[in-house]
This record gives sequence, structure tokens and C-alpha cells, in this order.
Amino acid sequence: MDDNLKTIERRMGVEVSYRSHEFKVTGKSLNTAAVKKLLIDLYLETEIVKGKSTTITAKMLHLAIVDAGPLEAEPSKVDAKYDDMVTIKTKRGIIKPRNENQQSYVQNVITNDISFGVGVAGTGKTYLAVACAVDALERQEIRRILLTRPAVEAGEKLGFLPGDLSQKVDPYLRPLYDALFEMLGFEKVEKLIERNVIEVAPLAYMRGRTLNDAFIILDESQNTTVEQMKMFLTRIGFNSRAVITGDITQVDLPRGQKSGLRHAIEVLVDIPGVSFNFFQSKDVVRHPVVAHIVEAYEAYEQKENRLKAEKQQVREQQQKTEALARASESKNGE
Repeated sequence: MDDNLKTIERRMGVEVSYRSHEFKVTGKSLNTAAVKKLLIDLYLETEIVKGKSTTITAKMLHLAIVDAGPLEAEPSKVDAKYDDMVTIKTKRGIIKPRNENQQSYVQNVITNDISFGVGVAGTGKTYLAVACAVDALERQEIRRILLTRPAVEAGEKLGFLPGDLSQKVDPYLRPLYDALFEMLGFEKVEKLIERNVIEVAPLAYMRGRTLNDAFIILDESQNTTVEQMKMFLTRIGFNSRAVITGDITQVDLPRGQKSGLRHAIEVLVDIPGVSFNFFQSKDVVRHPVVAHIVEAYEAYEQKENRLKAEKQQVREQQQKTEALARASESKNGE
């Protein structure tokens, strides 16, 4: 029922009409050029390969629209070298960065010993980190992948979890597993875990270890304490790379306890070999409503902070007025 075309019209600011296999796109020249390329790319996606055709899903359409780039300004210039940086073949094709910020992030992960990916949900921080780890393993640049995450409940108490260590930690590391399964397949991931080529461990079990020839990913790092973050960063050995991802707007630590990620951003900003990438709502590559949700929360928080600042100014002014009044009364009394 032309749902995909309606979505393209709404998101790209154009009108699309067609007769048979001929399409007419009406709108601003920059937008129409982007839609022309988009339609051709989507058409190529549906070509029959080995007797099977591909159906355009909502996710495929959204990612294709994101790839079309900004519309009101000139399209972002993409360095061609980034296209070949991460070439992981999966059942969904080749994984590559989808915007300039993701490109910079991948570049930093490849060229730095320690990389921080900080930003809102849905910007591909963890997914791209896992892709880089798989790529390094396939190229035999490293010997193992280590996935870790602080075991902190997101605002609710789960109580005692049954099972061995792996079973207890698995729920917290599920996003990392999902990315690995998509890139390597379930059976291969299971075999690599059995051979300890892929290792999954809670952050608390990292103390005392030195990790050589490894690609280490610390996910949800906003829930580390300052001490845990320092401990993790000092585990890194020779020929190892570490990627730390997190969202400082979603800290689940007890009230009053400083996030290790926030502290690391302040302390390590000028250290050579350490890179930082900060993702915004415009970098979200999930369902488009996610970007709007993130923007709404950011706007609300800014409004709250502004109101708090105004109330604080009023209180300070009142205190200053009262202090002057008391000083005046004291002087008159003398």
C-alpha cells in the first residue's frame, strides 16, 4: 500500500508519484537528488539473487534514509577510505559507519589504544565496537576478544540469580552477544567461547589481570565507579585495544556516587593514545522515534536546569537582601 513511499515523502520532504516502473520526485533539488539515489539503492536491494528476493523492511528503509545524509544542507563529505575500514560480512551485508561521527569513531578505535564512545542510546557505539573487534580477530591482529560490563541493575533489584558465573552475567551482556551472533553466527560464537577466544566476564573479575593481544570492550561504563574505571584502564597490555562505551545520561549508580565514565572524561581528555567520540541525537540509527525521544528528554533536562539556576539566583538575591537588611539594622542599633 505504498507505505515505504509515504515514509520517504514524510522523512525526505518530497512528493513521489509513479506509473509502472517510472518515478517522479518533486521537491528541492538537493532532496530530490537524495531520493533518486535512495530509490535506486532500494531497488538494487530487492534484486533476485540465487532465486531469492529481498523485501524492504522498515529497518532497511530507515537506515537507507539515514545514509542519504542531511537534506537542508550539502550532503556530508565522506572519506572513501572509511568504507573499507570495517568489512564484516554478515547475513545483512557489510557493516560500515553510517555518518561522520561513526566514521570518526571507527577511525579512532582502529588507530588508538583506548577509545571512548560516549552518547545516547541507538547511536551504534557498542555495535561498531564489536564489529571492529570481530574484524581485528578475523585479520589475526589479536588473539581474543574480551567483553565486560558492570553488573548494575537498571533501577530495580533482581535478587539472587541462579546458575554459574556465565549464566549470572549473560543477562547484562546480552547486547554484546546479540551483535556477535549477527556478525559471526550462533555456532561459531559458541565455539569461540568454548576455546576462550571470546571471553565474557563481569568487571569485578578484571582486577589483577594483564590483557595482552586482546580487544577489550567495556559496555555501559557510565555505571562504573571511579575506582573500577581506573582498575579497568590499567589492565591493558601489549598489542591490546580497549573500547569504552556508555551514556552519561543513564547512570544507575547509587545517588551521590560519581560515575567512572564522567571522571575519565575529565581526567584523560589530553592523554595521547586515548580518543573520545561524543554522539548526539542526530547520530541515532535506530527507529526515528528514538531520536525524537532523546531530543525531548534533552530539552526537558535543559529546561529543568534553567529553572533550577533561576531559583538559585532568586535565593541568592534574597539572601543578599536579607544580609544587607540585617547589617543596616545592626548599624542603626549602634
